[in-house]
Amino acid sequence: MTGYALPIQRLIKELSKLPGIGEKTATRLATFILRASEEDARKLAESVLEVKQKIRLCSVCFNLAEGNLCEICMDHSRDKGLICVVEEPDSLIAIEESGSFRGTYHVLHGALSPLDGIGPDHLRLQEFLKRIENNKVEEIIIATNPSVQGEATALLINKFVKSLGVKVTRIALGVPVGGDLKYMDRMTLSKSMEYRRGL
Repeated sequence: MTGYALPIQRLIKELSKLPGIGEKTATRLATFILRASEEDARKLAESVLEVKQKIRLCSVCFNLAEGNLCEICMDHSRDKGLICVVEEPDSLIAIEESGSFRGTYHVLHGALSPLDGIGPDHLRLQEFLKRIENNKVEEIIIATNPSVQGEATALLINKFVKSLGVKVTRIALGVPVGGDLKYMDRMTLSKSMEYRRGL
C-alpha cells in the first residue's frame, strides 16, 4: 500500500477486513469511494452507522430487526406452530425469497464447531428450547447447512427436540434442479440417494 496517502491506506485496511475482500479488491473499492461524490460517500458512511445503531436481534427468533420484533414475528398470518431453524439471517432470507414457507424461524447465529470453540452454549439453543416449551409448536424444520458443522448442529437439535415430543424434519439435500449428475460431489449424491422420495 505504499504510495497511497495515509487516509487511503486506512480505508483500504478497513475495507480489507470485510469477508471475501482482499487487498486488491479493497484498493479498487477505496478508489471508487474516492472518485464518488461527497454526497454518495456521506450516504455510504451514514448507512453503515445507521445499521450499527438501529439493527438488533428479534427478541423471539433472533433474526435481524429494527425494533423488538422482526417483520416475520409481527406477521399474524404466519403459522406459529411451524419453526424453521437456520444458522444465519442470510439463510432465512434465502428461504423467504423462495416464497415456499409461511411459518416462523429461529436463527442460531452459527453452527457447532468444537475445533473453533463453538459449542451448544454459543448458539441460541436455550432460547429455542424455551420457545418450544412455551408455545404450541407442531413441527421443527431443521435447515442448517449441509456441512459437517451443520449436520452436527441438526443432530443436536433433533436430540433436544425429540425429547419434547415435537415432530422434527430436515430439509432435503441433494442434486439441485438443473444440475448434472456427472458434476456432483460424492456427498451430494450420497444425500440425494438417502433423501430420495416416491413419485
